[in-house]
Amino acid sequence: MAAAAALDPACPRFSDGDVEQDPGAATQKLTVALEQKPDDAEYYCQRAYAHILLQNYWDAVADAKKSLELNPNSATAFLRKGISEYHLKNYALALESFKEGQKLDNVDTSFTIWIKRCEETLNRSQTEMSTQQQTGPSKLKYDWYQTESQVIVTLMIKNAQKDDVNIQFSEKELNTLVRLPSGEDYNLKLVLLHSIVPEHSTFKVLSTKIEIKMKKPEAIRWEKLEGHEDSPKLKQYTPDSKHLYPSSSHYTRNWDKLVVEIKEEEKNEKLEGDAALNKLFQQIYSDGTDEVKRAMNKSFMESGGTVLSTNWSDVGKKKVEVNPPDDMEWKKF
Repeated sequence: MAAAAALDPACPRFSDGDVEQDPGAATQKLTVALEQKPDDAEYYCQRAYAHILLQNYWDAVADAKKSLELNPNSATAFLRKGISEYHLKNYALALESFKEGQKLDNVDTSFTIWIKRCEETLNRSQTEMSTQQQTGPSKLKYDWYQTESQVIVTLMIKNAQKDDVNIQFSEKELNTLVRLPSGEDYNLKLVLLHSIVPEHSTFKVLSTKIEIKMKKPEAIRWEKLEGHEDSPKLKQYTPDSKHLYPSSSHYTRNWDKLVVEIKEEEKNEKLEGDAALNKLFQQIYSDGTDEVKRAMNKSFMESGGTVLSTNWSDVGKKKVEVNPPDDMEWKKF
């Protein structure tokens, strides 16, 4: 029957040598042959070999799988599937294919060679991953702060590509996976202190960092980013619009509330009155952008110390008028 098929022009047979001589032409001829005999396992196996020579490894895997569906006892199909999976860096799948093929043909030394290569590659990958976790991307820094409505986490990663960033939000967890420009993977998993609203949480990939914004379900002050809710009394944000100074930053800070909190902290350091307040303003100034600093300097000087604004787009256009508190009167000496 095999000899008759070889003489039948509608069902030609191809040797490995024929495929190696011109894999492109062999692929075309085998495709035509499969149109005539779509259930021929050998054709699929030979076309898988042609795809390997052309480095079309995805197509090679598909043809090898089809060949094995039609003939599960083909050691050659297992070999070609394993080689294709190996080149696709699916080393575990490749190793499995080589071991299955070796069960069918323990004489062919190709299986022994490829099994050893897979095992060495898998061991090396595990060692590199362990080393990377200890000394690599885990050293990357991240920071966080909060507003009344959001918790913002900033990853200090430069030049990350948007397609290489995968961030998933759940009620009490933040999971981040970033493929770094170096090719390494950086993973950050945070178990959050309080719940967030996942569907209203977002992230933005910038040239110098990745900014993650998590929506708070209620305006409470987080004592820390991670942990368990072991505090029975949660501090509530109580923003007062008439005491919110304008800001050129991307969110509005309640400076008066910050003053109260700083004063509480300063008590422990035995700072009182002007000393604590000066420390607060120094912190705001040192953390601000160049525009914030210019706005603070200009508003303070022009208003005689009665106005302190961080909004340069506002104070930069006009002179800042004197605006003393309601219970005080301004006098020019």
